[in-house]
Amino acid sequence: MPGAVYVDLDTELSAPPGIGGRHPLPDPERLQEVLRGAGVREGGQVVAYDGGDGSVAARVWWLLRWAGFGEVAVLDGGFAAWEAAGLPVTADVPAALTADTASDAAGDVVVRPGQMPVLDADGAAALAQEGVLLDARAAARYRGETEPVDPKAGHVPGALNAPTTGHVGADGRWLGPEELAARFAGLGVSGGVAVGVYCGSGVTASSVVLALEVAGITSAEKPAALYAGSWSNWCALDREVATGG
Repeated sequence: MPGAVYVDLDTELSAPPGIGGRHPLPDPERLQEVLRGAGVREGGQVVAYDGGDGSVAARVWWLLRWAGFGEVAVLDGGFAAWEAAGLPVTADVPAALTADTASDAAGDVVVRPGQMPVLDADGAAALAQEGVLLDARAAARYRGETEPVDPKAGHVPGALNAPTTGHVGADGRWLGPEELAARFAGLGVSGGVAVGVYCGSGVTASSVVLALEVAGITSAEKPAALYAGSWSNWCALDREVATGG
């Protein structure tokens, strides 16, 4: 899109992989540098999009909210919807912005980490028993029938499966609030229930955190928790694994 700035999931929106998972949360100072380089300003508006199902855009949404920046949205349908609408596209790449950039476009955002709830492995295990823990991966991965990325197949004991594909329609657009609420109600998720989400590495789970808010089950004031290390961290810690379901 004209004027859009690219940010990289692996090198800019995540810390290096390790025991914390395949896409650990980025260092706050590094994230601030990235956001300022993208021109993010205090009091401004950010719209995130990607070329897939919106999961990476949701990671941007979640990170900005975690960093204390509230005015962020995800473009419904992403780049595919933009193109389908016949809107302009370009191959031009905007120049990098720095503190020395002689323009109001240079970012000045201040990252204030910790503004979204985050679970570790113990917290995820407890929530699966005392509240609701949702697994955002595909059903076959949840059941342990296949695992293309991580060393173990299965899911966190007590977790329920809520694949990210379930809140997006065939046209790539998000389902409406009522449809999303009905979907989550079928899993026993409703207002007032403590809920957390995980996936393979903490990226696609961000999309379910957002979907819960769109559905009105959670809110900006009381969002769902994200198990940031997700299944890749759970495997690295050699925790108990459940299969089936």
